[in-house]
Amino acid sequence: MSNTVNWKDLVLPHILSLQAYSSARDEFSGDAKVFLDANENPFDEEQHNWNRYPDPLQKDIKNQLSEIKGIASENIFLGNGSDEAIDLLFRVFCKAEESNVITCPPTYGMYKVSAAIHNVENIEISLRDDFQLDVEAILNAANEESKMLFICSPNNPTGNSLRKDSIQNLLEKFKGVVVIDEAYIDFSAQKSWMHQLKIYPNLVVLQTLSKAWGLASARLGMAFANQDLIKILNKVKPPYNISGPSQKLVSDSLKNKEGFNKQIKLILAERDKLNQELQDVPGIKKVYASDANFILVKLNEAKSIYQKLIEKGIVVRDRSNVKLCDDCLRITVGTELENKKLISALAKISS
Repeated sequence: MSNTVNWKDLVLPHILSLQAYSSARDEFSGDAKVFLDANENPFDEEQHNWNRYPDPLQKDIKNQLSEIKGIASENIFLGNGSDEAIDLLFRVFCKAEESNVITCPPTYGMYKVSAAIHNVENIEISLRDDFQLDVEAILNAANEESKMLFICSPNNPTGNSLRKDSIQNLLEKFKGVVVIDEAYIDFSAQKSWMHQLKIYPNLVVLQTLSKAWGLASARLGMAFANQDLIKILNKVKPPYNISGPSQKLVSDSLKNKEGFNKQIKLILAERDKLNQELQDVPGIKKVYASDANFILVKLNEAKSIYQKLIEKGIVVRDRSNVKLCDDCLRITVGTELENKKLISALAKISS
């Protein structure tokens, strides 16, 4: 059952009527040998083309992603990390001091930070003790000013996927835009929600190349949405938000699908091995199941162990101050050697 909400009614009026900046590269397409339109430096001594502005709409990368993801390029927005897409969604849908969004902690912290930046109320509806969505509480908390609901699945920092029926229920009943952040979807057996865009026009799916593709430094995030919303995001974004070097790096990396699949298999195998070995370490109370490339671990004196690991040159993430994550460390799955060093260090600390 589709949501009857018209997402366009949620867009701020001045955004709908916005006349986007038209760059030199927007106004010309085709082949040319002499470019005198964008006030660029004409010299390119290293023949990298870095003296030229990059494609503002990243068409080549979108075509590559379209084939990989099985979705039309018109449904893809590319941002400077997923954080840019999150920021733009706030600009498009939320009015300062009036609108609100709903988040479900413990979850990715930038949703809350972005709400604060835009002076938008953030209504927090905590996950249940089993790290699943409290659908009834979310719907009860929502009101006519609730513009967006942020769902992270697999969730960070808990690592678990959120129930499909819960998400579907919210997609059908929440009277705003539902943003599903799938930064870790490549490590999960769950299917992406991006293929439900035709059913749910109020759905936005976020993904990234920072995790599974190993391109964190390239800063490229993806938003998948209905074509009209993608056009609005492209109007609001800066004209050249993805640099030329990043576009080149990403395009070359996307051609290596075999290497991508090989690394995913290695990470998943190491995740399973690390999960088992962590359970044998004294002082560890619980190792949570994970659909991501990290594992949440509950243990005695998490803060102390975190510091002792740093003294041994090993850095994990202390999540013990996060709601529902008391005495928890979040451990990224490393290489086989890195994971062995971690287990050895934990065993010595706990002995």
